[in-house]
Formats: sequence, C-alpha cells, structure tokens
Amino acid sequence: MLTDTENINGALDNAKLNRTHWKVWFLSAMGVFLDGFDLFIIGVALPLIAQSMGVSKSWIGLVGAAAPLGAMVGAFTLGRYTDKLGRKAMYLFDLLFFVIFAGLSALAWNVESLLAFRFLLGIGIGADYPISSTYVSEFMPKKIRGRMLSGAFSFQAIGALFGAAVGLGILMVHPNSDAWRYMLAIGVIPAVVVMILRTSVPESPRWHMAQGHAEKAQEITRQLTGKTVTANTVEAKLNYRELFSKKYIRRTVLATVPWFLMDIGLYGIGVFTPTILAVMAFTGHGNFIHKDILSTQGAVFLDVFLVVGFALSIGLIEKWGRIRLQWLGFLGMTAAMVLLALIGVPKGSSGITMAVIFLGFALFNIMVNMGPNATTWILPTELFPTSLRASGHGLAAASGKFGAAVGIFLLPVMVKNVGMGPTLAMVAIASFLGLLVTWLLGYETSGRSLEETAGEGRAASSIRKPRDLTLMPRPSEESH
Repeated sequence: MLTDTENINGALDNAKLNRTHWKVWFLSAMGVFLDGFDLFIIGVALPLIAQSMGVSKSWIGLVGAAAPLGAMVGAFTLGRYTDKLGRKAMYLFDLLFFVIFAGLSALAWNVESLLAFRFLLGIGIGADYPISSTYVSEFMPKKIRGRMLSGAFSFQAIGALFGAAVGLGILMVHPNSDAWRYMLAIGVIPAVVVMILRTSVPESPRWHMAQGHAEKAQEITRQLTGKTVTANTVEAKLNYRELFSKKYIRRTVLATVPWFLMDIGLYGIGVFTPTILAVMAFTGHGNFIHKDILSTQGAVFLDVFLVVGFALSIGLIEKWGRIRLQWLGFLGMTAAMVLLALIGVPKGSSGITMAVIFLGFALFNIMVNMGPNATTWILPTELFPTSLRASGHGLAAASGKFGAAVGIFLLPVMVKNVGMGPTLAMVAIASFLGLLVTWLLGYETSGRSLEETAGEGRAASSIRKPRDLTLMPRPSEESH
C-alpha cells in the first residue's frame, strides 16, 4: 500500500494534462523566452552600443557579460529562497526585476549605468531558471516530464530568434547607432503581460507537502487531478550544505560543471554571432551599419537552427534519455567549433568558404540545443529532492551563468589578442570537457518519478557507470 505522500505524488505523476498544466507550462516557458530574447538581442545591440558610446572591446565585453553575471547571482541566491518561501512568490518577483531594469537599460546615459542596469536585470533572469524549471517538473506527469521541460526550455531559442528578428527590424526601420535603445526597451512589453498572468497559477503541491501544508497540497492536487488524496507524511527538510555531502556531491558536479562548460560556448558564440559573422563572412561589405544589417540577417537565419535543435530534443528526450543527448550534443559542439577554428578569418569570402562557415554555426546551434542546453536545464530538477530542488538548480544555473559571463567577456578580448581561430579552438576544448564529465558521471533520470530520481528512499549516490551510457535501458530494466 502506498504511503500518503506517495499518493499525492502518484496522483501528480499519473495525471492527465489539463488547462492548469498548460498554463503553468506556458507561463514558465515565457520566462525562458524572455531570457533568450534579452540575452541574445544584446548581441545585435552591442556593435551599436560600441559605436554610439565609443567604448573599447573590454567595456563591450563587460556590458555583454553583465546580465549573465547578474543571472549567476539571481539563480544562486533566489533559487534557495524559492525552496524557502515558495515557487509562486519568487515566480512574480523575478519578472518585476526584468521589467524595471530592462526599461532602465534602454535609458542608460553612459556605459557605467548600462553595465549596472544590465547586471540587475540579470538577477531577475537568473532567478527564473530554478523557479520555472522547478514549477514545470513538479506539476508534470512523469512519463512526459522531460518532454515538457525540454519544450518549455525551447522557448529560449524562440526568444533568441524573436530577439534577433526584432533587432533586425529595428535596424531596417531606424538604421542609426542609437537603435540599441529600442531593442533593449521592447522586452518590457511581454514581461509585463507574463507577470500579470502568473498571478493566476497555483503553488506547487509538492512544495506545500515539503513544508507540511497538507491541506493546501491536497486541495491543489484535487483541483489539478480530480482525485481525492490524503497526506500526512512530510519529507525531511535538507540544508543547503547537503548539496556538497557525500550523498549528493556527484550529482552536484553533474548538474553544475557541464552547464558551466556549455554556457561558455553557447553565450560566447551566441551573443557574438553577428560580430563573428561580420569578421569571418562579411568583411569589406559596405559601411558599419550595412555590415551590421548583413551579419544580423545571418544571425536570424542561424537562430532557426536553435529551434531545430530543440525540436529534436523534444522528440528524443524520453526515447534516448538525458545523458545520451547531453554527450552527443557536446560532441557535435566540439566538431562544429573545430571546423570553424580551422577556417579562422578567411582571406577571401568565396561561396564555398561562406557555406562552410554557416554550416559550422548551424551544426553548433542544432547540437547545443538538441543536447546540453536542454538537458543541463532538466537534470537539476530531477537529481535533488523537493527541499533542495530549486537550490540545486539555482547553483547549477549560477554555474552556467558564470560560464556565460566568462565566454561573453573573454571572446572579444581573445579574438583581439590571439585571433579568431585559437579563440574558437578554446570553445571546442570546453565543449569536449563537457562531454567527458557527462560520460563519467552520467545518471539517467528518464521515465522515473521525481522521488525516485532524487534518491528519496534509496541511495542517492548510485550513479550509473559510464559503460551503461551507450545502452540506455529503460528504468524498469535497471538494477538499483
């Protein structure tokens, strides 16, 4: 006979999707959309900011890295408060940061004020990572949890594509160096709408149970599933330091290190795609604005492959599992960066050279989103118990955003000092290291309940051996 807590969890794991599920999913996905929109539209805006403010590449690197650094702080600190104060409270608070500081970024009067506002904006972006992922994972049925998480995170690619398209549209209508202000301001509109709509979602019943709010957990579960459940068992609350205990340390490494290594490339390459294209593919093509329009058009085209990558992830995440997709994605990223590094800065822009450059970028965008960009967001929600779920995800997201800041800041500096080829080779090395860590520590979570994957009631340190990664048996075939 199931225990009372398992009755609630079982009802949630086996529920049929309804309107509330879809509302939680969509509004969480829109938070990721805003992240993708803002952190990638800055790539279109940065050349214009450099032109209008007359600042050095180091300052541009800092402006680009400010939001990821803020996201690191937001994910690390507010992820823990999400476990303490509840998912819903932080669900609204993080978007308030976005609305206020996105607007102020557009009004920045010098590079220092822009840097400060972008950092504060990043706090809201970073907080949304553990909040939205935890919300989705704790509401969704277990058989499709990975697909729904991957689908929600795919909105980052949609946001990136929309951001690049909006940036291009603004450039076409207003081809001046101050166009970046309109680009940074326009994100406020969807953020306000999403913030208002988020007031109507319920708190996570799993969080209520972890806090001992049995009646609230029962009521929300009843509304969500149509089933009457009883609850009288409370999960033991765990301290933050448990993430580094013998029981969870390998999971913490698996959640944090690959995300750090992946974001070095994802954001370093993603944010500066227009800049890199301008150097590698469009040198000598007209004046500054014309070249920026061409490179932005190229970035919009390449962002389509980010969506393709997420489509593959959604289709394969439950069939192939998280770990296989993650190391395959890192493998593809490595190959793409090696290809581009070998080209470096071409002496001429022949048709064949241009095709190979775009092939390398397209391969990178497909593989990063098919694999680690989706899976590093999913795994932390499944590796840790309820009282540590947002904290663990926040730590992992903070690690990723630190990698993003490293990539964004160092890429233009390294290109200037050592050249394009060696810089892209360093991204290839980071991607390969991500593959190795995933291979060595991979632990498959597909098809299991959150309580099983988090190790509640069993040894959480039972990590799958690397040799098992090629077979990927279904959970029912595994020995624990």
